[in-house]
Amino acid sequence: MELHQLRCFVAVAEELHFGRAATRMYMTQPPLSRQVQLLERGLGIQLLERNNRSVKLTAAGQGFLRDARHILAFSDQAADGARRLARGEAGSLTLGFTAVSAYQMIPQLLARAADELPGLQFTLKEMVSGAQLDALAAHRIDVGFVRQINDRDALDAQLISREPLLVALPSNHPLAQKQAIAVRDLDQQPFVMYAPDEGRYFYDCIAGLFAVTGVTPRYVYHLGQTHTVVSMVKAGLGLAIVPASATQLHRGHLEFRPLEDAHLHAELYIVSRQDNDNPALPAFKGLVQALV
Repeated sequence: MELHQLRCFVAVAEELHFGRAATRMYMTQPPLSRQVQLLERGLGIQLLERNNRSVKLTAAGQGFLRDARHILAFSDQAADGARRLARGEAGSLTLGFTAVSAYQMIPQLLARAADELPGLQFTLKEMVSGAQLDALAAHRIDVGFVRQINDRDALDAQLISREPLLVALPSNHPLAQKQAIAVRDLDQQPFVMYAPDEGRYFYDCIAGLFAVTGVTPRYVYHLGQTHTVVSMVKAGLGLAIVPASATQLHRGHLEFRPLEDAHLHAELYIVSRQDNDNPALPAFKGLVQALV
């Protein structure tokens, strides 16, 4: 039983006329009749009753017509699905991302993908940048959104955003009256710092600034995630320097100010393995580039 035979049978069964069915199939009538006869022979049953004046379905033909339509519809769906997979419009991707990127960028990206690549399924894994790079090396994720790229030749990396670092402080803090905060204003202030392991990127950036300027805050906590740092500042436990995307976490009693005499920025890269042959990857990366 071949799909072409099924299509010929369905055309005849729906038209109940070999001439009209042949026109519909873009073929002449004798080959069409031959395909239906081969189908009946293969099944060992009669599907059509025909004479010189009419064509009608047998009881078996009526039941088989329903199943034949289902088979043809499924075959069309399978073919379309394969083509969409090959074009990267369907399939699955595992994404790694930092907590800060989840505040705005990742939700916007997934919403855009739902509209433009609805057949693509995502598995999301929140990780710090170092863990993402390890996961890429081990083929556990397809794409990462990381702050820093080490010298890894197997990776394809593209810079997709660059945001300033801001001073976060409680609304009732005296420095909140200023429009911009000088680095020296942070000297001896209680300070919520990133942890040197989980928050390595921000720790190095901020600690480097303090080392260059000779400023020594009083570190009260070392934490790994920006949302936890901001929560401690909001509770009045200290000041902090955080990426501008942390303003998405603003819920009152909290202010953000630019640094007056320093220009710190946090970069975000999209990274993937150069040998990743997932056909959904180019389409997804194209969507990311269009968004940023």
